[in-house]
Amino acid sequence: MTLNTIGLEKSKTAAIEKDLNTLLANFQVYYQNLRGIHWNIKGKRFFDLHVKFEELYTDANVKVDMIAERVLTLGGTPLHTFDDYIKAAKVPVGKNISQDEKAVRLIVDSLTELLKIERTILDASDEANDEGTNSMMSDFITEQEKTVWMMKAWLGETV
Repeated sequence: MTLNTIGLEKSKTAAIEKDLNTLLANFQVYYQNLRGIHWNIKGKRFFDLHVKFEELYTDANVKVDMIAERVLTLGGTPLHTFDDYIKAAKVPVGKNISQDEKAVRLIVDSLTELLKIERTILDASDEANDEGTNSMMSDFITEQEKTVWMMKAWLGETV
């Protein structure tokens, strides 16, 4: 068994690095979606949603950096081109969305995809005894589940 410099089994962290890069790519698409709906939102709910979307994209930007740094911590190289992001993206791409309900639906659909990836990483990091990645995924999941609940409540839907 070969360990990396932080004491984790290299064979197990290689798969986690790959999954983290998938998450990174999807977060970059999610981030860009948030920027787009922030810029383009229109209507009576503009003031509330414009501020909320900025809050969400600021948070997503922080998470992008955290994910990339975790890939580096595990010994990998973070994806960093839009070409790589698009190839790995499972998050839907939102284009020219200016209507409030479509914008919020895009957030719910995007977070649903991110949560699937994060749960896969959570399981793998638990098996690899990778507490750093595990803790990060746990924190992301907790926060995003709440955001999904709130967005669905705004849409008048249940979880």
